[in-house]
Amino acid sequence: MYFYRVNNKPVILFDGVCNLCSGSVQFILKRDKEKRFLFASLQSTYGQSLLKQLDLPTELYEGGKVFTRSTAALKMFSQLKGWSWVKIFWVVPKFIRDAVYNLIAKNRYKWFGKKEECWLPTPDLKARFLD
Repeated sequence: MYFYRVNNKPVILFDGVCNLCSGSVQFILKRDKEKRFLFASLQSTYGQSLLKQLDLPTELYEGGKVFTRSTAALKMFSQLKGWSWVKIFWVVPKFIRDAVYNLIAKNRYKWFGKKEECWLPTPDLKARFLD
C-alpha cells in the first residue's frame, strides 16, 4: 500500500486483485465519512503512471512524501474517525512493523485469495477513484 497526495487529498495505491487489499479499501470507504482519501489500484493506468513517476515498486504519498508498508497503513488508519488508537503502534520499531507487514504482503494471495479482475466501486464511490 502506498500513500500519495493529489489535490491536497491522500491517494492510497492498492493491489486491486488482492482480496485483502480490496477489502481494506472497502473498510476505509465505510469509515472515511469526511472523504479524505482518494484511491487508485496498482493495475489502473493512473496507478501504473504514478508508480513510474515516483519510481516506486508499488503505498501512501502525502504532502510530497511517500509512505510505504506499515508506515502507510498507520498513517491511513490514524486519520479515520474512531481509529486514532492505532497510533500506539508507532512505538513498535519500524523494522518489526515492516517485517509483519511484509509477511502478510508476501502471503496475501495464499491467505486471502485473489480476484481475476479488480473490484469496481459503485457509481457513487467512483469519484474517489483515480483511473
